[in-house]
Amino acid sequence: MTISDKDILFLGDCVREAARAEIMPRFRNLGDADVSEKTSAIDLVTQADLLAEHRITVALRERFPAALIVGEEAYDADRSVVPALADAELAFVIDPVDGTFNFAAGLPVFGTMLAVTVRGETVAGIIHDPVLGDTVTAIRGAGAFLTRRDGQSTKLKVAEPASLNQMVGGLSWSHMDEPDRARICANMAKIRMTFAFNCSAYEYWMVASGKMHFIGHAKLMPWDHLAGVLAHQEAGGHTAKFDGTPYRPGETTGGIISAPDRESWQLIRREIVGI
Repeated sequence: MTISDKDILFLGDCVREAARAEIMPRFRNLGDADVSEKTSAIDLVTQADLLAEHRITVALRERFPAALIVGEEAYDADRSVVPALADAELAFVIDPVDGTFNFAAGLPVFGTMLAVTVRGETVAGIIHDPVLGDTVTAIRGAGAFLTRRDGQSTKLKVAEPASLNQMVGGLSWSHMDEPDRARICANMAKIRMTFAFNCSAYEYWMVASGKMHFIGHAKLMPWDHLAGVLAHQEAGGHTAKFDGTPYRPGETTGGIISAPDRESWQLIRREIVGI
């Protein structure tokens, strides 16, 4: 199974239309009944998440009726879909509003992510910013590009390697247990500047465009990482799980680090993650 250039354009249009019709009309316009907790007060779902995912899913099923579709909000109804990514002939992974806590709080730091996998390999990824109207598109073997709302497009490139005390980065520890949380928080003092966006879409955007040197996560749900990891790799970066193995569709454990190159990755693993 292959994905054509026309398919990529179609996917970009699907994401942008969902943002226009379902996400932005609800941004800073949510009522109490439009927001629900999933697992905690910081793990939320809104009507924008549900309706955007539904709109994208309907469009995908019409064009690709045999494909596996994995949506973050539909996951609880059938958890077998995530491990099925390892072997699916063609699959689409949707995060309708990545950074839902930010979205619900009225903070314009959120995005829509869509990844395409073919037989256990991510072949395309889209990260869309509904507020700015900008889109990152990555295609395996063809690079990663940022396209502005006005159509201007630039090729993305990761940051040049730097010494640890000159690095800008972020490592999410919210899903970690002690003593890992305290150790990593303390180790982040070794770098020049740290960020916590609570939004994988923005983190991968920043690291793929060279604005940050590294990012890292402990939890590996596919809608949070597949599109972003491909964008980072196509921008020239090195991403691997904490144990050094590649991150693949269907995997949900093991932690992950994205850095400018393998040597930087090893430095972050040793000095920040501490393993």
